[in-house]
Amino acid sequence: MYDCHIHSDFSIDGKFLMEEMVLGAIEKNMKSICFTDHIDFDVTKNRIDIDFRPDDYFKKIKQVKYKYMDKIEILAGVEIGMQPHLRHRYNEFINNNPFDFVIMSIHSIEREDIHADNFTYDKRPLEALTIYYEYLYQSIKNYNNYDVIGHIDYIDRYFEVPSQIPCFKEYYPYVKQILELIIQQGKGLEMNTAGVKYGLGYYHPKIEILKLYKELGGEIITIGSDAHNPEFIGYEYKEVEKLLRELEFKYIYLYKERKKFPIHIG
Repeated sequence: MYDCHIHSDFSIDGKFLMEEMVLGAIEKNMKSICFTDHIDFDVTKNRIDIDFRPDDYFKKIKQVKYKYMDKIEILAGVEIGMQPHLRHRYNEFINNNPFDFVIMSIHSIEREDIHADNFTYDKRPLEALTIYYEYLYQSIKNYNNYDVIGHIDYIDRYFEVPSQIPCFKEYYPYVKQILELIIQQGKGLEMNTAGVKYGLGYYHPKIEILKLYKELGGEIITIGSDAHNPEFIGYEYKEVEKLLRELEFKYIYLYKERKKFPIHIG
């Protein structure tokens, strides 16, 4: 089993040490994990950076990597919170550090945090979704130094109740243009299992987006739990593999030194 989205105490919302996460992964018989701790530049009205010291990050990963190398493969990734005006800054940051894997996510819109600032609460649901997907499209339109888009329908978590989420066909064109662009760039989608954990009843992306991605010719899929504690490492992994097989995806992918490696499903 391969979990390509794990957080440690290097993330602002992480409480568990890297070694604790590694031990949890070993206990679950994971073959490979990738730490993808958060970097979110220029957020909130105060324009703060939520980040970590790369030197400390890679030093700690190197320590656990070699300590447990006979039990599990440990990779060094990052999850960047993209905003269109940050493309040059993120490009420099990524190019100057030896990441294996880069997830690009949208956590903030014009510095407004989708979760903490209740982005959806003062907007009509379709309006909120339209703004979010347009922002994601603009974020990737002139930027391709990433590997996969993380939890593409992340915003679904943050409506007051899930029943507020509009029918997919109402915002289908916005998602379609994003998927076409991802495929054109040779990038992939993350299957993020945390949607179930957050009570949505489905993974990120939802089945409609996943089917559309496949219909458009998308093939690159990674699986990640978005775990912030050892309990959720590898969460719903077998169920996701089963779903991907049913949709006729043949491979999941693992990234090492920014190169993708296909792994046959099942």
